[in-house]
Amino acid sequence: MSTDDTRPLTLRDVSEASGVSEMTVSRVLRNRGDVSPATRARVLAAAKELGYVPNKIAGALASQRVNLVAVIIPSLRNMVFPEVMSGISSVLEETELQPVVGVTDYLPEKEERVLYEMLSWRPSGVIIAGLEHTDAARAMMKASGIPVVEIMDTDGTAVDCAVGISHRRAGREMAKAILKQGYSRIGFMGTKMPLDHRARKRFEGFTEALAKDGVEVVDQEFYSGGSALAKGREMTRTMLERDPELDFLYYSNDMIAAGGLMELMAQDIDIPGQIGLAGFNGVELLQGLPRQLATMDACRFEIGQKAAEIIATRVTDPTADYLRVHELTPTISFGDTLKRR
Repeated sequence: MSTDDTRPLTLRDVSEASGVSEMTVSRVLRNRGDVSPATRARVLAAAKELGYVPNKIAGALASQRVNLVAVIIPSLRNMVFPEVMSGISSVLEETELQPVVGVTDYLPEKEERVLYEMLSWRPSGVIIAGLEHTDAARAMMKASGIPVVEIMDTDGTAVDCAVGISHRRAGREMAKAILKQGYSRIGFMGTKMPLDHRARKRFEGFTEALAKDGVEVVDQEFYSGGSALAKGREMTRTMLERDPELDFLYYSNDMIAAGGLMELMAQDIDIPGQIGLAGFNGVELLQGLPRQLATMDACRFEIGQKAAEIIATRVTDPTADYLRVHELTPTISFGDTLKRR
């Protein structure tokens, strides 16, 4: 439980940290006036380390907050995040708060810039995807003095509050389900892990659970870019050409898994007898496929709802107690592509 609020930083804090006057700090941050390069660099370094963000609200409103909630997500093209946004909107539409969205494209430096700009407008709260951020981004969130909810993931340490699932546990549970059905020659296909931390954690949990049963991933394929059906077909075809004896294919998301399903059906392969397959996310759009994919629901709508509820409650009552971590439990859907004994 926590009821501590961080005092918002001021020009005086940056002035004391950099050893120059508040007027000089103001000139540097507004990029005005004649300030030496060395002084400018010292002020900017101090502001970044502290997590200070200038206030863009003018006049009498300068010390207040606006009724906006900054929602920072990696992508709007990925079907995961529109569902999260729906959950957020379903709660905030009953309040005076309005969500405003920033997109980072999974790039830490871009996330830092988006967060900086959004905090400069003094929102009432922040909802941000993931637990991995640059040091500067974490400093800004800690110094903001507003509720911050990190969503989608609970495998790590939250700046303030986290709502999501354990992706390592999700990977372990899927591995256990696959092994229980007797599959043993398993291939994995997914996104480049350095950018998609949650996919990386699922893969870590997956391989950890396999190893406990003496099984290893036989082949793996990674790609960068969108979760396209065509990419799923291409990777599946390539992997089966390398190792025709594979008996299960695990994909980091449902979209490439759907592509894999199409490729297996085109090759007239027995599913799930000869080869089983599973994805992740429980994407509703794919329920019209000829075969229902085995997958795992990531609780996207519920995550958005809970995050918005936390923000709305704490804006209304800043002294309210709150849990730092809200972990939801996803469930496996066996569909038509994972045997059940």
